Amino acid sequence: MIFDKKVVRAEFISRPNRFQAYVNMNNSELMIHVPNTGRCREILVPGTTVILREENSPKRKTRYDLIAGYKGSRLINIDSQIPNKVVAEALICKKINYFKKYTKIEREKTFGNSRFDFKLCDEEGNECYLEVKGVTLEENGVSMFPDAPTERGRKHLLELVNVRNTGLDAAVLFLIQMKEVKYFTPYDKMDKEFGKALRYAWQNNVKIFAYDCNVGENFITLKDQVSVKL
Repeated sequence: MIFDKKVVRAEFISRPNRFQAYVNMNNSELMIHVPNTGRCREILVPGTTVILREENSPKRKTRYDLIAGYKGSRLINIDSQIPNKVVAEALICKKINYFKKYTKIEREKTFGNSRFDFKLCDEEGNECYLEVKGVTLEENGVSMFPDAPTERGRKHLLELVNVRNTGLDAAVLFLIQMKEVKYFTPYDKMDKEFGKALRYAWQNNVKIFAYDCNVGENFITLKDQVSVKL
């Protein structure tokens, strides 16, 4: 997907809370919005080059959203709204082999006590619930999730097991918001319970996928399937 709004570069200064940050643009300090509640500490380092998307709504307190940052030469998208949009585009364009058979794509559908990102149906009425998790954490070429404890993420995995137990298909897709990583693995050091839940889901036949992305300053698209190490 190509962003239809203006994007600009700036220099990151600080992030006083989850939703706000300060950047230097044209020698002026600006407060901007951060559309990601994760820590992103290895990306949002003082002095790094970040990418801002211009938002012109009169209801906003800030003019820009911080959507990406450079970690060395690697550009990493951190917009938490992006993964579902990228996956939706990929599903429509039949870019993910496992889901090619599903012809009906619905967003934000509820099963049990959870709302999942996608409900997919094929022409015979078979259903699949799909949850998408955006991945921004990378160390030495290894991508990991989560970068902050996530009880909600753990509950999603357990609910996907319940989906499977009813005979329906269930899957989780980790969208790695950068390119050229070695593999994906759960970040047990940050949240061991999420890692346990992911392995439990896999043992109960929930499908687990990871894909990286081609990322530019004004675009992001699904790229290649990445191996998952549990």
